[in-house]
Order: sequence, then C-alpha cells, then structure tokens
Amino acid sequence: MNTRFDAIIIGAGPAGSTAAILLARAGWSVALVEKQRFPRRKVCGECLAASNLPLLDALGIGAEFDASAGPELRQVALMQGQRTFIADLPAADPPNRAWGRALGRETLDTLLLAQARASGAVVFQPWSVLALGGSVGDHRCDIRAIGSDHREMLHAPVLIAAHGSWEPLPTGRAERRLARQPGDLFAFKANFRHASLAPGLLPVLSFEGGYGGMVLADQGLTTLACCIREDRLEACRRLNPGLSAGDAVEAFLKQACHGVAQALGPAQREGAWLATGPIDPGIRLQAGDAQFRIGNAAGEAHPIIGEGMSMAMQSAWLLCAQLLQSDGASDGLADSAWQSEVRRSYAAEWRRHFAPRLRLAASLAHLAMRPGLTSPWLGLLGRWPVLMTQGARRGGKVSCAISPATVSWLAAGVSARCARPAAATPAHRDPG
Repeated sequence: MNTRFDAIIIGAGPAGSTAAILLARAGWSVALVEKQRFPRRKVCGECLAASNLPLLDALGIGAEFDASAGPELRQVALMQGQRTFIADLPAADPPNRAWGRALGRETLDTLLLAQARASGAVVFQPWSVLALGGSVGDHRCDIRAIGSDHREMLHAPVLIAAHGSWEPLPTGRAERRLARQPGDLFAFKANFRHASLAPGLLPVLSFEGGYGGMVLADQGLTTLACCIREDRLEACRRLNPGLSAGDAVEAFLKQACHGVAQALGPAQREGAWLATGPIDPGIRLQAGDAQFRIGNAAGEAHPIIGEGMSMAMQSAWLLCAQLLQSDGASDGLADSAWQSEVRRSYAAEWRRHFAPRLRLAASLAHLAMRPGLTSPWLGLLGRWPVLMTQGARRGGKVSCAISPATVSWLAAGVSARCARPAAATPAHRDPG
C-alpha cells in the first residue's frame, strides 16, 4: 500500500472532505483519515446557510442535496417563555439559491466523503490516529484500523487537522480539561417525527442557563438541539428523577419554551438523545502550528447562530485556495518557509471572515442564557422584527468567504501550476 502523499487530512466531516475533494481534483495525492463509520448521527446543527449552496454545486453534490434536504428556511423565530417573535430571514444571491436548508449529517457527510473518494482521495475509514511525528514538510501519521491491529505510517509534507471539537489529536489529548465546571456547556440533540413546527421556520430558543434551536430537516424529521450549562443540567435531573439526561432536558425545554411544547405536542422521538461536551468556542489557530487547521479544529462559534457547517466548509475552501495559488518554493510542498507564509495568509483570511461571527455568537449566547436580563427588551422585536433579520445577515447567512471567481477556479480542479484568477487570492487504492 502506498503510504506517501502530498497531504494528510485528519477528519472526514464537511471541512475535511471538502479539502480532500479540492486538493485531489488539483492533482494532489491525498490521504483522508476518519475514525467513525458513516453514516452516523452527530451532535451538531443541520442547517446550511444559502451562502454555502453554490459551494455544494461546485463540489458536485448540489443535486443530491436539493433532492434530500428539508424545506427552504425563510423565517427565523425567537422563543422565550410564553413568547415567540418571528421575522423573515434575508435572501441570498443568486435567486435559485436564496434560502438555506437543513440536511442531517448522516446524509451530508456521506455525500461529501463519496465525492472525495470519486475525486481520487485515499480514504482510511474507520482508522484512528495513534501518534503524529516529524515536522513541517515531513509529517508522519501513525494510524490503526479500528477493530484490528493493522497499523500504517503515513508520510506527507502537508498535514491538515479537520477533526471535530471533541476528537482532539494525540498531541492535544493531554490538554483536555478533566474537571467539570458549573458553567460548562453541554450539547444535546434529538430527532422527532410528526412535530408541528412550521416548514421553513428556524426558531432560536432562549432559556435560563442555555440556548437552542429547532428545524425541520430531511425525511420529515424535526431536530431539537440545545446547549445547557452543567449546573442547569443537574437541576433538570433533580427535578426529573429517574429520567435520562436527554429526557430531563426535553422536559425542561417544554416547560421553559412554550414554542417547544407546542411543536413537540404531537411528536414522537426517533432514536435516542445524543449528548456531548463541554463545548469550547474560540479560535484555535496557533502561530507556531506545524499543521493547517480547518473546521472546528481552526475555531468554533457558539452554535446559537447555526454557522458551524458554514465555517467548516468555507474554511476548507479558504485554505485550499491559499495552498493552490502558488507553486511553493524550490523545495515544493515541503518548503517550510512557503508553508509558514501560507499559514500566515490563511490565518489572516480566516480571522477576517470568521472572527466577527464568533464575537456575535458569543454575545447572543450569553444574552440568550439570561432571559431575566433580556426579557424587558423583547418588546422591541415585536415592534421591529427586522432586528432579527439584520442579526441573521450579520451572522453570515447570506455572505460567503469565497469569491465566485475562486469557486469556479477551484471547482474546475485546476492544477497548482496552472494560471490562477487575478482575484483569487495539485490514483491511489482506497484501503477502506
């Protein structure tokens, strides 16, 4: 088996698979390592803002997304206690891609991974990363096939971290926080069938000690997700002795938000509650990194704005544009000075596009978790619902970090040594 590649990508979610598609189309040899079997459920939002839909078209899964995703998301709501405020979501360009939609990660991740394979990436799945070694330009990745003792050592000049928030690389596992704090936020998610949530409505939930959201996604399933503080979670469990954590959270949400109780009145939960955490929003790009970071490995916003998958995919496009728009120095991809410059330029672009979203999400999250402070001001939303529309626009629902010219260039699979657009800021056997 060939174990030498131009790039190793760790994590095959929306960020990792997107990067694998773009680099493989450009002629790079790519190893994509993923420890989970697909399809699989995942604790995360399922909404893709309209700004991402042209990217899905360019990646080659737009038609499949259109055929499977839930209804167009045209309105946003704030649900707090007995009150619900509704406003229009902003429309994006072009007109045929004006509204976001929701699709379960079981389907989206599988579509993207299949496209990465078809583009020429070598997929190691399910394989886990045991250790990382080497240095910039000469990375080594020790991996093991899950369920066996089969190990391989992969080599590549470029290493891209695209793992999820709760799946740190071996170099970061020792830094994981072991002690739980009262303010830690834990994420919960469940699917419901026959809920009465209006199609096309995207509610945001505000309650003491947390926030959440609902959406009608694919297959007629309504997703309910939330982040809740550790101390509030413990209080929920004390109020509902004998219930699982997820069931206790569900009971609390129905009591705290009339809109949730109303939507789930006729519903039946499908599958178990999923839970994970604590979440750790913030920027993870590091100046001295030997690897490139995309998706949640680069930075994570509070999920109250529903921009996780948008940032994941768009960060992959940003990085690939940087990697492919120059030939490297005389040492090619292994040139440490070239990689350092790419890393610096990419980090600057990432911060320019996404740091404002992180700040906005943090502000909204902290307000949502304190209804007592915000309740007196909610009358403004009833008088001027356009405030929610403007908030959604600022949250990135209609803006994309990737220019149309760059989308066209990268989607074409242009070789790294071919001409770039002026505005745009390279076959192996699958072991799986």
